[in-house]
Amino acid sequence: MQRNTLGVIHEFLRRSVQPGAFCIDATAGKGRDTALLCRLAGPEGRVLAFDIQPEAVEQTRALLEAEGLQAEVHLDSHAHMDRYAQPETVDCVVFNFGRLPGGDPQIMTRADSSLAAIGAGLTLLKPGGVMAIALYYGGANGYEERDAVLAYVETLDPKRYTVLSCRWANRQGDPPLPVLIWKEG
Repeated sequence: MQRNTLGVIHEFLRRSVQPGAFCIDATAGKGRDTALLCRLAGPEGRVLAFDIQPEAVEQTRALLEAEGLQAEVHLDSHAHMDRYAQPETVDCVVFNFGRLPGGDPQIMTRADSSLAAIGAGLTLLKPGGVMAIALYYGGANGYEERDAVLAYVETLDPKRYTVLSCRWANRQGDPPLPVLIWKEG
């Protein structure tokens, strides 16, 4: 089995999210992370999911229904997640920055709204909460968002947050980068 960014992030989530957790999938896409968060949080947990594309919201809802899972799926920007939750109430926030696989190639996350969303997510996280970012870049997406996100997480107060940004040393092209953040308790 070859390791990849989503595998690393999913293992991180499996180790971090407990039953009863309140989780946010800030970029629902096809709903796979939303479904994983639902399974990890269990029936006593709460999961919110956001996407700006109606197609992504429909795909996420269909996947959840097919798997018998429940989440609140919103057609809204990840930058607005703080309208749906109170500060320091969320256990986990997940992002996949880039674009929807198979979706409109002109629609992708952008540095300005992604930085706002990360900031909102950090405010919503409880002490002890976690954030996982899969950072897709290159090609049509370019490098602006990657560079802005990496620069931003480097500025986070090390007394309040632990940030691990990883890169694949022996992969060709522009492999997505995992960024893991812990909010200190």
